[in-house]
Amino acid sequence: MRTGEVAEAVPRVVAILSSLLQRVAERNDAAAAAAVGEEAAAAVSAFQGLTKPAISIGGYLERIFRFANCSPSCYVVAYIYLDRFLRRRPALAVDSFNVHRLLITSVLTAVKFVDDICYNNAYFARVGGISLMEMNYLEVDFLFGIAFDLNVTPAAFASYCAVLQSEMAYLEQPPAVDLPRLHCCPSDQDDAGCHHKQQQQQQQQHQLAV
Repeated sequence: MRTGEVAEAVPRVVAILSSLLQRVAERNDAAAAAAVGEEAAAAVSAFQGLTKPAISIGGYLERIFRFANCSPSCYVVAYIYLDRFLRRRPALAVDSFNVHRLLITSVLTAVKFVDDICYNNAYFARVGGISLMEMNYLEVDFLFGIAFDLNVTPAAFASYCAVLQSEMAYLEQPPAVDLPRLHCCPSDQDDAGCHHKQQQQQQQQHQLAV
């Protein structure tokens, strides 16, 4: 937070993203609990913790926002990177044991690509509550996990904004059925068929940033 400034209001995109990931994590936690006793090979991942962090997903994302000074666009790009990562590692399910590490790493990656000025890994490690060595390792693992595919086209950005927009509608009036899993578009090649009209895109991005 900048010196002398009143605490900034948390952008809507932060609350929406935390809500979406909270429901995904809870669903996968329940699935894992139901599978106890069955012969199921758990995915080996550097992001998997031994215990659930005490801080909630929403609280964790708000902490990142308060201390990292990321632009709202970074959270949309972080969501895109996270989706790309999970596509390439389908055996890894987002749950309460790995979501926090996935978040801090995806935001770190996004802020370096999107924002002109950002804090270094040591600072992000302190914000995320992990060691610098672990932060560096997670960043490298994440980058290889997305095959260094960091570019985000305007169409891709708009399509993911549309997904977050639908999540906002869910928060205001939950539907009778659950939304699909985290993956929202088959591939970047299909982005043109996913995004809304240009006027709707601008309106959605403005609403997410408010």
